[in-house]
Amino acid sequence: MGQIKLESVTKSFGPVEVIPPLDLTIEDGEFTVFVGPSGCGKSTLLRLIAGLEDITSGKISIDGQDATHVPPAKRGLAMVFQSYALYPHMSVRKNIAFPMKMAGVPVDEQNRRIESAAAALNLTDYLDRRPGQLSGGQRQRVAIGRAIVREPGAFLFDEPLSNLDAALRVGMRLEISELHKRLKTTMIYVTHDQVEAMTMADKIVVLQAGVIEQVGSPLELYRAPRNVFVAGFIGSPKMNLLTGPEAAKHNAHTIGTRPEHIAISQTEGTWSGTIGVSEHLGSDTFFHVKCDAFEDPLTVRAGGEVALKYGDKVFLTPDLTQLHRFDAQGLRIA
Repeated sequence: MGQIKLESVTKSFGPVEVIPPLDLTIEDGEFTVFVGPSGCGKSTLLRLIAGLEDITSGKISIDGQDATHVPPAKRGLAMVFQSYALYPHMSVRKNIAFPMKMAGVPVDEQNRRIESAAAALNLTDYLDRRPGQLSGGQRQRVAIGRAIVREPGAFLFDEPLSNLDAALRVGMRLEISELHKRLKTTMIYVTHDQVEAMTMADKIVVLQAGVIEQVGSPLELYRAPRNVFVAGFIGSPKMNLLTGPEAAKHNAHTIGTRPEHIAISQTEGTWSGTIGVSEHLGSDTFFHVKCDAFEDPLTVRAGGEVALKYGDKVFLTPDLTQLHRFDAQGLRIA
């Protein structure tokens, strides 16, 4: 049980409206990711759902019950923050047990939940250690374990991996995704990292200035972004967005082509250009090409090692079946 529904929800700080009227339904068991640039309102929206901020107007329902004015502790939700917020003087076991102790859960039931959560998070061997004896990834797992033992209707994650290094982020990303598959509990996850959004979500909610720009599965947003903002935000590296005479040829104000949908050649092609900086990643190479037809360089993805260097003359050919067209208002042209 974990459906969350927002109806005409708004949030203002004084005269400043940070969340205009917003409607959104998160279905039971979904892994939904709120994504967008810094300041887009994603963390504020999560805090409204959690009850940590009061909404200005509108309604929030949890499992069909009006939760708009229900205090956070009574909403049946568990939140995991950027900071681990662990008690340094307590063992891992006592940190995980703390919310159950405060709720008056019997000791036998506390122990059952602790052992179950520790097994799910590979923390069994660390239950008697203190947070200072753990790695960053282990401390984050303890924070998640503390949320799990509450057996909530939904988990709310507020950029939980932002304090971890790149390798740990990838590992924890997989662990949280695996945890969702096992628990089958509703999860809402906030991040500014669209790679996290694409790899973890059942449903992505793209936000800009408190407004929902698009809602859909990762592939729906990748294949059919509804506007220029989503097109430029989803995908890594981001989509090339081009204006001018070349766009006009396709009856559009702006055309978009992803780096992986452009062929590169030294003999012939649609657009001529010069190789600038190259990023060699082993499995892929990303070329930044200055084309005669466009003001900004284009990013092109090529498989493996390609024998091109700075200053080489090349030709680029976009895959016209994968071309995205947008009008003067930045909206997708069907």
